[in-house]
Parts: sequence; C-alpha cells; structure tokens
Amino acid sequence: MDEEKKYSFQTGERNTFGVVDYVLFGLLLCVSAGIGMFYAIKDRRRQNIKDFLLAGGNMSAIPVALSLLASFMSAITLLGTPSEMYTYTTMYWWIGLGYFFTIGAAAHIYMPVFYRLRVTSAYQYLEMRFGSPTRSLVSIIYVVQMVLYMSIVLYAPSLAMNAVTGFTLWGSVWAVGLVCIFYTTIGGMKAVLWTDTFQVGIMLAGLVTILIQGSIEVGGFAKAWQYSVESGRIMFD
Repeated sequence: MDEEKKYSFQTGERNTFGVVDYVLFGLLLCVSAGIGMFYAIKDRRRQNIKDFLLAGGNMSAIPVALSLLASFMSAITLLGTPSEMYTYTTMYWWIGLGYFFTIGAAAHIYMPVFYRLRVTSAYQYLEMRFGSPTRSLVSIIYVVQMVLYMSIVLYAPSLAMNAVTGFTLWGSVWAVGLVCIFYTTIGGMKAVLWTDTFQVGIMLAGLVTILIQGSIEVGGFAKAWQYSVESGRIMFD
C-alpha cells in the first residue's frame, strides 16, 4: 500500500481504494454474476421447480454448508461483531455457543420432519398442518421481516464502500443488489449455493488477512492478545 494512502489521524487522510482494489471488487461482482450465467446456460434444458428451487436435490454437503454459513456472515456481521466485541468484550462468544444448541435442535427435530414429508419449505408444512391462511400470513410476515433485514444488509456495506471508494451510497446499493438479484434469478439455487461458497471463501480470506496484518502491526499475535487482556476486553465469564 502506498504511503500516501495510509490513514493518518494526524493529517486527517483516509485510506481509499486504488486501481488494484477496484479491479478486485469488479472481479468479485463479475464472478458472482458469471456463476449465475453458467448455471442458467448449463441447466437451460432441464429447468423445473426441483432444479431451480432445490438445486436438483443432489448438491454435495460442502456448498450447502458454506451457503448456510454465508447466511450467518452478512456484512452487518463482519462490520458489527468486531465493534461489539471491542466495546463489550468477548462475552459475545456466548451467542456463538448458543448456536450449537439451535443447530442440534434444527437437525434432529425439525429437518427430519420436513425431509420425510418432502416439503420444500416450512411454509408448505404450515399449510399442510394449519391451512393456507396460516401459510399466507406467515409468508407475509417473513417477507416484511426480510425486506427490513435486507435493507440493513445492503446499506451497511454500501456505507462502508462509500467511505473508501468514489461510489455514491445509492450506487453501491444498486451495484450489489442488482448483481445478487441477477445471479439468483437466472441461476436458481445452484447459483446461490456456489456463489455463497465463493463469497465465504473471500470473506474468510479477508478475515485471516486482517488477523495476520493486525498482529504484525502490533508486534505479533501474542502482543495483540496481551493488549486485549490488559485493556479488559478478554472476558469469558
């Protein structure tokens, strides 16, 4: 990174995107859209509800697992969790611990029921159990909830991009939103699963890079851990 681009509290300069950063960001969007186009062309002769919504029912465990992971690693998670732990210490880890109980209950109680009934969603089960009015009501509630949630998920990274790039806030929202809509619409669930897998790899690589570079900046991981302990930010009980 060029010296003039390093953020400096003394001079008020801020770190901004360079040519390489813009190229990598463009490649990220192009690869995501390309995955959707690939499956749209590859499966064009056998597109049915099962292929489009259930990925044919024959996807391997790795992309499915990573796609589920991606649903829990949104931009607000990556931006908000470090701030949460910096402010309120590592007590945040109790939330992660609670996921193990939730995952176990979902895997052994709910999923076997859905699998045996061959339903494609919880809403189909609700219709079978309680009737179509219940399914419609719950679906509307979920749509409203997701509209509110996705607005935050899109706004948070767009705000961050606006701070470090020449993109406008709404330009960032439209760029990310349209690409996601594009590959989901034309590629179906297979495109979603493999795009999520690709994006999880990018996110994990970024987190590892930040961990390594941050540790180097303060003199090593042991030194970073020592500073955190001394500042009272390491707390597990």
